[in-house]
Amino acid sequence: MQYRNIAAYLAQGGVIAYPTESCYGLGCDPANRKAVLRILKLKQRPQHKGLILIASNYAQVARYLSPLSTEQQKKLHDAGKNAITYLMPVRQSAPRWLRGKHDTLAVRMSAHPFARTLCRGAGSALVSTSANRSGMKPAKTYKECRRLFGSQVWVLPGRVGKRKRPSTIMSWADGRILRG
Repeated sequence: MQYRNIAAYLAQGGVIAYPTESCYGLGCDPANRKAVLRILKLKQRPQHKGLILIASNYAQVARYLSPLSTEQQKKLHDAGKNAITYLMPVRQSAPRWLRGKHDTLAVRMSAHPFARTLCRGAGSALVSTSANRSGMKPAKTYKECRRLFGSQVWVLPGRVGKRKRPSTIMSWADGRILRG
């Protein structure tokens, strides 16, 4: 896989589909508003709901989040092994196009080898939302993604992880589970 080419494509506002822990995800550079809005349009998803960011390390999401102690960074990193997405407090500068109507941002340190390598290769966090139209089942294969999105998305070949369900979404503040 030519991660340099993928990073350049993302930097130009490209949208990719890639395997994650339980399904294919749609992703882009979270700092690129036009790319994020393209994903929302492809999914037919309202912006007010917000999106998830995945990363391979804390440094990739630090610019969006309220600062974390070393201990908190470890907690966030370790949660990725269990596919836990945390709703985290954000910096004032965190874009609305990522967090929607919320004062938090959904963040997961991905444990999926392909997704982690993708983030490392891109040198940044990625938007990660299921590859589907809103309310429909997410795509699980390369072929399904190609059928759903055609040439509008660069579909990367790979294997989806063994998880049967999407990531657990949990409140960072109080540990409350919002999606199990």
